[in-house]
Amino acid sequence: MLKFLSLVATLCLTLSIATNAQARKPYPEEVESPYAVKYAPGTIVVSASKKELHLILSGNYARRYHVAVPKTGKQWSGEAYVDGKHVKPAWAPPKEVKRDNPNIPDYIPGGDPSNPMGAAALTLDRDELAIHGTNRPDSIGKAASYGCIRMYNEDINDLFGRVDVGTRVVMVK
Repeated sequence: MLKFLSLVATLCLTLSIATNAQARKPYPEEVESPYAVKYAPGTIVVSASKKELHLILSGNYARRYHVAVPKTGKQWSGEAYVDGKHVKPAWAPPKEVKRDNPNIPDYIPGGDPSNPMGAAALTLDRDELAIHGTNRPDSIGKAASYGCIRMYNEDINDLFGRVDVGTRVVMVK
C-alpha cells in the first residue's frame, strides 16, 4: 500500500510539473513583430488585446514577452517613458487600490513574498504606473491590474537588463 501511495504521489507531482511547464508559453522569444515597422529599436510596445510586450529590435524583429495588462476601466493608451529602474522595490498601494482593498497593508518591503511588484520594476512617468514582476504569475495573460503591466519575474529581470531610463513605452489596443 505504501508503495502504491508513493507511486500516486510521484505521478501527481510529475503531472503538476508538466502542467505548469505547458501553462507558461515560451516567452521571451525573438519574433517578427508588426510593431517593428512603426516603432524604433529600443521602444517597448504593449499590446493590450494580445497581452504581449514587444521590445523592438532591429529589422522587423522584437523580443516578445507574455504579460498581464490593465483590467476593464483601468486601461490606458498612448505613450510613457521609463523614469526609474528598481530591483526588489518596496510597494505602497496607490489611493485607488487602497480604497478598493482597505485591508491591504500600507507598505510592503521589497523582497517580501507578498509584494506585488515582484523581482524588479520599471516605473513610468505617468500615474503611479510600472512594468513589473509579480507575486501572482497566474495573472499573466489576463486583464488583471490597476494600470500596470505585470510580467513573470524572470521576464522582468530579462527586460530590466535590456532597457534604460528614458525608454519609450507605447500602449496599443
